[in-house]
Amino acid sequence: MSNIQLYFAKASTFSQRTRVVLLEKGIDFTPIEIDLQNKPDGYTQISRYGKVPAIKHGDVEIYESAIINEYLDEVFPEPPLLPHNPASKAIARIWIDYANTRFVPAFNKFLRGKDSQEQEQGRREFTEALLYIEQEGLNKLSNGHYWLGDEFSLVDISFYPWFERLPLLEHFRKFTLPAQTPHLQTWWNLLRQRESIQAVANPVDFYLQRFAKILGEPVPIGATQK
Repeated sequence: MSNIQLYFAKASTFSQRTRVVLLEKGIDFTPIEIDLQNKPDGYTQISRYGKVPAIKHGDVEIYESAIINEYLDEVFPEPPLLPHNPASKAIARIWIDYANTRFVPAFNKFLRGKDSQEQEQGRREFTEALLYIEQEGLNKLSNGHYWLGDEFSLVDISFYPWFERLPLLEHFRKFTLPAQTPHLQTWWNLLRQRESIQAVANPVDFYLQRFAKILGEPVPIGATQK
């Protein structure tokens, strides 16, 4: 019986990040799925924000995926998911912060903006973020397969879930990755083949069905309830 308990939701982008870390490191854990609309009694004593993911590791209780993931990388150091060199580690953390504070908000504004003006602003910000990632991230930092080179890292994991959800932007916002992002497209095609990514991935119909309801759009033809 594992002494790590993972509290997660299947549709949660941030939960997917931590699930990938656990799988990449081969850490035994007990998954506990949380219904965020009907949280179990006492859950906010574990996750003070009431969000997922959260973990319990013995007497330690941690929430917020970026913090959980660094904790797991330190406590279970093999294989490492951050560089050992302090300068390189700092650069990695900057990109993780970029994912959290620039990339993700732009994606959400584009998809879930309250009106066409906000959605169009989201489109511009998201496109700018993609081009920035292409030029200042993958094109400069990496001469290998992944963000930081040949080794898969927390940076790759931090961006991953939103690329899985690109079909939402394609379907509801008529958006595809810009032609000026060849490194990014190569990275995504490689990333989606990793066993850990495939293990936590949800099918496209899962997202289309879910967001048709959230956005008040017609249910896509061929989408199935999952």
